[in-house]
Amino acid sequence: MDIKDLELFVQLAEGLHFAQAGAATHRSPSAVSRTIRRIEDELGQRLLERDNRSVRITSAGERFLIYARQSLQLWRDYARTLPAASDALHGEVSLYCSVTAAYSVLASLLDPLRREYPGIELKVHTGDQADAVQRASDGLEDIVITARPERLPGKLVFKPLVLSPLRFIAPLNNVIAKADDLERHAFIVAEHGLARVRFDRWCRQQKLEPRIYAQVSGNEAIVSMVSLGFGLGVVPELVLLNSPQRDRVKVLSIEPELEAFEIGLCALRQRLDNELVAAVWNAVPALA
Repeated sequence: MDIKDLELFVQLAEGLHFAQAGAATHRSPSAVSRTIRRIEDELGQRLLERDNRSVRITSAGERFLIYARQSLQLWRDYARTLPAASDALHGEVSLYCSVTAAYSVLASLLDPLRREYPGIELKVHTGDQADAVQRASDGLEDIVITARPERLPGKLVFKPLVLSPLRFIAPLNNVIAKADDLERHAFIVAEHGLARVRFDRWCRQQKLEPRIYAQVSGNEAIVSMVSLGFGLGVVPELVLLNSPQRDRVKVLSIEPELEAFEIGLCALRQRLDNELVAAVWNAVPALA
């Protein structure tokens, strides 16, 4: 098996979706299936259990995923040491962000990066923003786009790019005038992450015991559920502005306001010693 096969397996194992893995690696779903079968035949192990409805990674698959991630990182590290054909920088840098960040923050990074370093290719992985800092800390990505955590581990560095208020949102037909009114309504909130931490702290400060209707992964899902009338939500304004459901919800004017998100780039400090990663990091100016 080659590097491309390992990249495909990691995409599939993380997303558990054949069509999405195929789109990310420029292969058809049938080609994805053939590649996975070939890897399993070569290893003599079943890596994934799949049927018409779902995909599940096996214990052998979990072990192979660790190997695949480590092998890919070793390959990237080695490739970066190879001399380029010219003085221009060439190579890959992995970057993780939420879908919303890909639409908004990533766009401001790509234009200057492509102008100055056309030989650098970003390998973008998307997922829940709440997982981004851990992925950077574990060395799974060179750079992540995320909200600044309240406690930044010493081995990580953070570069702020944009400030996004954290907003209470409601379906259009809800009438809520003050914080006391919130207790009468159900909430859709994030399972974990900074938004959940700040919402829980705000509720304690206001002596509010919220009625939680649902806990979901990803802020985009909260906007969708609120637009369908399932309850109130708390999301970063940046998510709301980029949501296709933004016209079906409204922002509530609740005092005191929740603490804003500082969104930017995060990476292991030692990764910035690599000139490719440093070039991506320095492509956009920090928030003044």
